Amino acid sequence: MDISLDIYSPTQPIESKLFADKGIKVFIKRDDLIHPIISGNKWRKLKYVLQQAQAQNKTHLVTFGGAYSNHLLATAAAAAKFGFKATGIVRGEEVENDTLFLCKLHGMQLIFTDRESYRDKQALFNKFFADNGQAFFIDEGGASAEGAKGCSELVDELTETYDHIFCACGTGTTAAGVINGIAKNNLPTQFNAIPVFKNGEFMKVEIDRFLTAPANYSLHLDYHFGGYGKTTPELINFIKQFVVDTGILIEPIYTGKMLYAIFDLAAKGHFTPGSKILAIHSGGIWGLLGMKDKFNRDLADF
Repeated sequence: MDISLDIYSPTQPIESKLFADKGIKVFIKRDDLIHPIISGNKWRKLKYVLQQAQAQNKTHLVTFGGAYSNHLLATAAAAAKFGFKATGIVRGEEVENDTLFLCKLHGMQLIFTDRESYRDKQALFNKFFADNGQAFFIDEGGASAEGAKGCSELVDELTETYDHIFCACGTGTTAAGVINGIAKNNLPTQFNAIPVFKNGEFMKVEIDRFLTAPANYSLHLDYHFGGYGKTTPELINFIKQFVVDTGILIEPIYTGKMLYAIFDLAAKGHFTPGSKILAIHSGGIWGLLGMKDKFNRDLADF
């Protein structure tokens, strides 16, 4: 089977009085529209990984994630679409939630493991699948050189040149791919990474390991809102207002933090008037399923 998806990822402007006052133009690359579930960077990171599995005649995808992992869900959906069997090794105690329900609905088998064992993913793979010649290891979040290659193709799709490109960072794979794409196309674009982890300096190591050549880029470390999966009322309110103002659905784990950073940096005069800025919507909307309570508490008063 041909492992491909039609890429529908338009770029559209984000209208804001703040941006107009600062003399800048901000656009968003709608990778969330590629596929309802295998969307955004999830598809881009899986594309060449799945082709590699197919070339090796592997039929069983084995990957890793937390109980609300967008990557687990995307892999489950991709496996069903392209004819693979799939197993997800889930970090933490056995639970049931909306994300895992959708994983199972797509046919993914789930194995729960304690957090200490989860640290060594290769050992876990070997424990359960060492004797399974059809099993194919996919790292958490799709982190890989193949994943970065898929993400680099985003830059090939751009029809305009931007002064800045912004992206949220979890594994560093998407960031590395976009940086590689900028270099490949010889663009005078500054890449800006928004780590979603507290103390995100380590993200530079994660990004650099997938770069095809050394590159200069910016890490903005002050937009984690407490750490991975953490939020604040300020972030939640920003997301709700952004969705109301634009009709573009975003979530608080990745894209919400990245867009907040752009608005905050603009307010602080970070961008030269006349700048064109591109925000990458990396999908992951299903992450909202794990945040319903945080939003519901405040929606009545919003």
